[in-house]
Amino acid sequence: MNLGLIGMAAALGLSAMGSAFGAGFAGMSSVGAWKRCYASGKPAPFIMVAFSGAPLTQTIYGFLLMNFIKSASCDPSLALGVGLFGGIAIGLSAFFQGKCAAAAADALGATGKGTANYFMVIGIVETVALFTLVFSLLLLQ
Repeated sequence: MNLGLIGMAAALGLSAMGSAFGAGFAGMSSVGAWKRCYASGKPAPFIMVAFSGAPLTQTIYGFLLMNFIKSASCDPSLALGVGLFGGIAIGLSAFFQGKCAAAAADALGATGKGTANYFMVIGIVETVALFTLVFSLLLLQ
C-alpha cells in the first residue's frame, strides 16, 4: 500500500469536507437572513451569496496540495502526514470560515451595514488555509 496515495486522498477529501460544512453553515444563515429581510420589507443583500461560497476555495487548496504531494519525490510517510494534517488544517479553515460567514450574513441581514468588515474577517480565516498550503509545499520539497 502506498501511503502517499492515502495522503493525496486525505488532502483533497478533508479539505472538501470542511468546504461542504462551511458552505452549508453560511448558506443556511444567508437563507435565514434573506427570509428576515423579506418578512420585514427590507431589500435582501445579494452579497450574501459570496458569504455562502467563501469556504469553497479550500477545496481548490486541497486539490493543489494533492497535486503537490503527487509530484513530490519524498518519503511516503511524509506525504501521508502532509496530506492528512494539511487536509485537516485546510478543512478546519473552511469549516470556521463558514461559521464566520454565517455570522456575517446574520449581521448584514439585521443591519445592512459592515460588509467590508465581514469580508476582512472571512479573509483572515482564509489565510490559515493559504499558509497551510504554502508551508506544506515547502515541507514536500
